[in-house]
Amino acid sequence: MDLTTARTTRLDGSDVVVLGGTSGVGLATAGLAAGAGARVTVVSSRRSSVDKALAALPDTAHGVVADLTDPAAVAAVFADLGAVDHIAFTAGEPLSLMPVAELDLDRAHRFFELRYFGALTAVHAALPYLRDGGSITLTTGSAGARPSPGWSVAASIVGAVEALTRALAVELAPRVRVNAVSPGVLRSPMWDGVAGVDSEALYAATGPTVPLGRVGEVTDAALAFLYCMTQPFATGTVTAVDGGALLA
Repeated sequence: MDLTTARTTRLDGSDVVVLGGTSGVGLATAGLAAGAGARVTVVSSRRSSVDKALAALPDTAHGVVADLTDPAAVAAVFADLGAVDHIAFTAGEPLSLMPVAELDLDRAHRFFELRYFGALTAVHAALPYLRDGGSITLTTGSAGARPSPGWSVAASIVGAVEALTRALAVELAPRVRVNAVSPGVLRSPMWDGVAGVDSEALYAATGPTVPLGRVGEVTDAALAFLYCMTQPFATGTVTAVDGGALLA
């Protein structure tokens, strides 16, 4: 192989859609993709979130408002966009933690609705428009391998998404690659909405327990999404971005 012509992390001329791309990891991913030369579209359910994200992204970025739990709305997004190269699904409401003894099945179902079924719906809707050689990158989390008390539902979703990643990688090969990113604790707006969690205290307590000595930043995870988009020989993988937390 001629190393001078090997593919790099550039995305010049590519069309990238980030579902949930208006805050946290999604916004960071959209920003890095745009910086790498992609035409980026961010999708969120709130107009205010889309407008705020577009103010932070390059002028080449676009935004769409759509309920990602509504199959018809998601189908309409991709029908309007047309051909795309890379899909990143980073959408997720604040974590809903509950001990099994206090299980609320309705709440558990709602949690799956966006993070799992929303991702599956997005893949189904995007598939006719994905160009050959394109990619899909989903979001999991370290809770699947190392859950804490109260994380039964969250860990179940993570496990389901990882299984979905592998199944889709087999089903959609060789035309489309499918991978997932598994962040550990990140300094992210997601934690601000978790009931009973002091995000700053969480970061302070978690950082010293991680081999790299800190919690992650959203750009750490976003770099993994960019890797999954640009690595042409990876599919069915789950890339951990946790500072080595699973080894601690």
